Amino acid sequence: MLKLTELNELPQGFFALKSPRELHTLMPNPTLLHLQGRHGPCLFVSVLLHGNEDTGFFAIQQLLRKYQQQPLPRSLSVFFGNIEAASFGKRRLQDQPDYNRVWPGGDMEDCEESRLMQEVTDIMADKGMFASIDVHNNTGKNPHYGCINVLDNRSLQLARLFSNIAVFFETPRGVQSMAMAAYCPAVTIECGKPGVSRGIEHVLEFLDAALHLQELPDHPLPPHDVNIYQTVARVTLPEEHSFSFNNPQADIQLLPALDRYNFSELPAGTVFANTAHPHARLQAWDDENVDVGDHFFTRENGSIELKLPLMPAMLTLDETIIRQDCLCYLMKRLPLEHHS
Repeated sequence: MLKLTELNELPQGFFALKSPRELHTLMPNPTLLHLQGRHGPCLFVSVLLHGNEDTGFFAIQQLLRKYQQQPLPRSLSVFFGNIEAASFGKRRLQDQPDYNRVWPGGDMEDCEESRLMQEVTDIMADKGMFASIDVHNNTGKNPHYGCINVLDNRSLQLARLFSNIAVFFETPRGVQSMAMAAYCPAVTIECGKPGVSRGIEHVLEFLDAALHLQELPDHPLPPHDVNIYQTVARVTLPEEHSFSFNNPQADIQLLPALDRYNFSELPAGTVFANTAHPHARLQAWDDENVDVGDHFFTRENGSIELKLPLMPAMLTLDETIIRQDCLCYLMKRLPLEHHS
């Protein structure tokens, strides 16, 4: 039975943990930790919604170590999500849903995990939140960037505090930032690959800066100060076709260094894959979950290539992630002045 644990102080031994793989020894269940600071309302931070994305855990560990002997500048609530998957170093376990698809407002059927996230959301809504930050890693070569689900000034200011690249998205639903955006400015931060010290340092700096903010300004950012992109499609590979980066026998042969395209504005005609299979194609799902792959990709002489100039994000070379989640997202640039 999945059960939420609530704590008002850090368990003994937290600073001695070498990695999130050991967290289950102190917190066997998903855990919501509340720590009192000088000011309220609290900053809400979620980490380990994907158990193999460890940057958030290490950043929180370092942040709390810094404030061991002094009060936090602002109250802080931290949700440690998929601790069980973290103990195996996996994004999620085979029998689990994705912990970042089961928050209120999602399309997932009612399950233990969605009831747990509803409980976390209700507790935090009752407490009141200054802002919400969900910390993630990705598997391909990507810059650090923030994702928002509401195009307003305070959300953009929060995202800009982390990076000058912001991505606005409306699907997938059921993500933490979308659930929390109903109550406060909310951002998902993508801080590169797991286990990289620069990512941990960047998240630590960002969380510390957010704790020190008196308020999130409600005035527009200067247009040159941030690059905003909107996701227009999520790209997947059809279940019925095999794919590979290095096996020439696979139905779809993806280019071996595809992740170098991340956050590059690609021209129409850019090749993503090669195929000899007559029906092999890439799927692309819009915000209504309709496959619009033929709008974005075309086949030319055995190559699958972009039909339109677009920018991909989160292209990964990890075949498990591609099957469990997606190959990438496609984005278009948004002019900032329209949203000031």
